[in-house]
Amino acid sequence: MITFVSSHIGPAMLLLSSMMFAIMDGTVKLIDPQFRIWDIAFYRFLSNMIFCIAISGRYQNPFRGNNIPLLIVRGIVGSIAFLSIITAIRLIPISTAMVLFFSFPAFTALFSLLLFGEKITLAELFWVLIAISGVAVLFDFKLEGNVLGQVMGVLSAIFTGLAVTVIKKLRHDHGAVTIYLYFCLLGTLITFPMFIKNPGMPATGRDWGFILIIVTASLFGQLLMTNGIGYCKSWESGILMMTELIFTSILGIVFLSEPVDWRFWSGGPLILSSVIMLQIQGVTRIKKIICQKSDAEPPSCS
Repeated sequence: MITFVSSHIGPAMLLLSSMMFAIMDGTVKLIDPQFRIWDIAFYRFLSNMIFCIAISGRYQNPFRGNNIPLLIVRGIVGSIAFLSIITAIRLIPISTAMVLFFSFPAFTALFSLLLFGEKITLAELFWVLIAISGVAVLFDFKLEGNVLGQVMGVLSAIFTGLAVTVIKKLRHDHGAVTIYLYFCLLGTLITFPMFIKNPGMPATGRDWGFILIIVTASLFGQLLMTNGIGYCKSWESGILMMTELIFTSILGIVFLSEPVDWRFWSGGPLILSSVIMLQIQGVTRIKKIICQKSDAEPPSCS
């Protein structure tokens, strides 16, 4: 029972997080074009920062942390990653931008090894590559568009990989709310100058509704992700977050009547199979650790 809970609570949180981000993705696609990325980002960061302060600042200083410099680094790299992928989407085909972005688990594995010595086995590396292949199949990848857009797509993957790695380190002695609070604080400070130059303000109930969905989905998605990463390897978290692509595709099919082609039925199973296999290996790994630490050999270890 302990093995089951330890192995599945993190993945469950990350899958729910992917669902929340998929809802946010769909809403961003539907919202009025007058809202620039700076507007959407500022509303998200500011409102989520206020919420984090409200729920954690009643009994303690919400900005207190054991590693303030690393919390600031997490906020900066996360904000750069978010702004980079949006810029890429604006400059190159969205399929190309998303394929480049969802290569971030490879960078997560690299940063985890270089910065914190978190190793990855050959079998685990194989399933990482399978998941990335699934992303490439799911979208009609074409290396076209301007060079700046392609560079921003790669930068979004690099900084997302670094952000996930830093979150894993911070989760050892920081709560999810504190980590997310610094992300929102730095994001607000970074986006405010551009927002204030020409702010896009909600004018109708529909606009307010879309902004509310984006704010709420991003809040719960980020908190679930930050919590879930604490139970998984850094790169493993990245693979689980790839399911956002599948959930986004399903939303597009159900609510936007987007066509279903062979790419969805080919790329989706590749991503899901890698997630399933990595979880099977994770259960085996945790079970082995428990058995090695136990003096007696329980039947479940045989």
